[in-house]
Order: sequence, then C-alpha cells, then structure tokens
Amino acid sequence: MSFHPKMAYDASFHKSGRTLTEAGEPFAYTPENTARFESIVVRYPADRRRSAVLPALYLVQYQQGHVTANAMRYVADLLGITAADVEDVVSYYTMFHTKPVGTFVINVCRTLPCALNGAERVTEEICGKLGIKPGETDPSGTFTVVEVECLGACDRAPVVMVNDAWHECLSPEDASKLLDDLRARGEAALSGCHHVVESRRL
Repeated sequence: MSFHPKMAYDASFHKSGRTLTEAGEPFAYTPENTARFESIVVRYPADRRRSAVLPALYLVQYQQGHVTANAMRYVADLLGITAADVEDVVSYYTMFHTKPVGTFVINVCRTLPCALNGAERVTEEICGKLGIKPGETDPSGTFTVVEVECLGACDRAPVVMVNDAWHECLSPEDASKLLDDLRARGEAALSGCHHVVESRRL
C-alpha cells in the first residue's frame, strides 16, 4: 500500500502564458540621453543606482517609442541589476510600451469618477471612429488607445492623457472631435491640466 498519489499518464502540466518582449535592434542611449541619464543617476547613492530605473526607462521610451528586451538589458547593465528586475518594472506599469505605438497614445481613465461621467462611452467613440479596440493602434499609426486606472483628476472627469499631456472634462460627444483636432493641431488641441492652467492666470 502506497501513500503517494497515483500520477495519471495523461496528466497535463502548466504552461506559462508569459509573452516574451521582442528583442528589437541593439540599443544604446544617444549622447544627449546618456548625459541626461548621468545627471539623473548621481541623485541616488552609489549603492542605490537601481532607484533610477523609472527615469532610465522613460529615456528609452522617449528615444525609440517603446521598450524592447535589448533596451531592458542595456538599462540593467547601466544600473547593475538583472534584466528580470527591469522587466518586472516594465510589465507592472502601464505607461511603458513593449511594442510600437501611435504618434498619440490616448490613455482613457476608467476609474469610478470617470466611469460615472461617461469614460466607457468616450472609449467607444474613439475606438469606433478609429476602427480599433482598446490596446490597439489605428492602421495609420497615428493613434493608440489604452484604458488606464486613475489619472488623478477625478473632479475633472472624464480625463484622458495623450502622451504626457492632459485633456479634462472630455464628453463622449466631443471625443471624435478631439481626434480631428489632434490630427490638425497636435497636443495644442488639449485642454491641459486645470490646476496648471489656473496657476498661469495668477
């Protein structure tokens, strides 16, 4: 008599659903971004270089538009950490892209205040006009639409962040017009952050 469970011959084993990030081209900062990185990393103690991982990754994304596996390894070498450490950060934060995105990345907040004020319909209007789903890029490569959690302007809902710029109080009825304005005027079409706009008037 055995106390060990009997293993069925047709037993299936778990297979990881993890998707590997594309390797991409060999990566290195431009001289300008190298200088920016060096000015940032000296703000941290020598034994805490890893703390600069977020700005280091932002520099990667500003330089090539998204973060590839080769870029992660490059950042890891600069900071003295493993590529897995860097990938953990990239996979955790929604602001980092691991595949090419459009000229304008439209982040639509879907947290409760924005949801109650029509954020879901904002997403539907934008995606409907572009013929894509959230997380996709339109065929022209101009727009990528992403649903995100709180953007921190709950009193000005619904809020969208386009690249690093702000647009508040976007009604579903005006969502389609915003796309046309972005095509025509770029980020100048955005309302900006209410608090920043008000402070400039003082």
